[in-house]
Amino acid sequence: MNTFATIAATLVLAAASAAASAQGAWKPERNVEIIVGSSAGTGTDRTARLIQKIWQDQKALPVPVAVVNRPGGGGAVSWAYLAGRGGDAHALLVTSYNLVTNHITGRSPQNYSDFTLISLLVSEYIGFAVRPDSPYRTLAELAKALRENPDAITFGTSSAAGGANHIATGLFARAAGADLKRLKVVIYNGGGEALAAMLGGHVTVWVNSASSIATPFAAGTIRPLAIASPQRMPGALAKLPTAREAGFPMVADNWRLVIAPKGLTPAQVAYWDQGFRTLTQSKEWNDDLAAANMPNSYRNSAETTKYIAEEYNDIRDILVELGLAKPAR
Repeated sequence: MNTFATIAATLVLAAASAAASAQGAWKPERNVEIIVGSSAGTGTDRTARLIQKIWQDQKALPVPVAVVNRPGGGGAVSWAYLAGRGGDAHALLVTSYNLVTNHITGRSPQNYSDFTLISLLVSEYIGFAVRPDSPYRTLAELAKALRENPDAITFGTSSAAGGANHIATGLFARAAGADLKRLKVVIYNGGGEALAAMLGGHVTVWVNSASSIATPFAAGTIRPLAIASPQRMPGALAKLPTAREAGFPMVADNWRLVIAPKGLTPAQVAYWDQGFRTLTQSKEWNDDLAAANMPNSYRNSAETTKYIAEEYNDIRDILVELGLAKPAR
């Protein structure tokens, strides 16, 4: 082959490669919806609106982004809506732990495997707190009382039976060697209501996220005993031991996920992988998480899918022990 023929062949191959690459790439072509399965002002809604703001401020997407609230059924309305958007990469949904728990307990027909898992963004580790005048000064003292006289200890949680806070209570009771069948748990509509019940002496222990515990802890109105996180939380919460440090090998996390409809192409998943990787590396994102006492737990689509599949079995096991789900067949 002469020199000119070689150059021509090289140019043809380069053009073909560029064309194939262009065909493999994807980017949004119309408005992107960030769907939330709860009302405005909730935790997942706040996360969705922060994503929207950062993307708009940074002009990260070539199209507008809108947050759409579709509350109802503990998330079921939003999951059903997303499931009906099969293959549409312009629809994203910010959801949480109840995507898994509601399927295990039979409240929702949709499971995590009915969607494309895009990213695990945030962890909300769960803490245990008592009144400042409580006789229980450590998690070990509470565990001892729970083993010896479970009828004397009542846990106040929110906002659904079988939710993240309820599961955290069960994990603690199991780690403490207590009888889960005698566990006394009162489910309130919200964390503030559960806190008021604890301060009023109606329940013994308040179980809620570290981010919720931070403010009353700073005000001195509660005595947190521990946070069920893998390592100590940053900032003011760094004074609090982890459940593991207190002698109880458990982690309790109410994560926040971004999911999309089933049927996305590898190119579409790759686009959102890059988009959320960049988002979670931004100063604005990390400053907001730090202020809210929530760690950055970013995982890409493949990592998130693997993690949630592993979590599903662990969550099912504790829900079965709590009498809220049937054993796997």
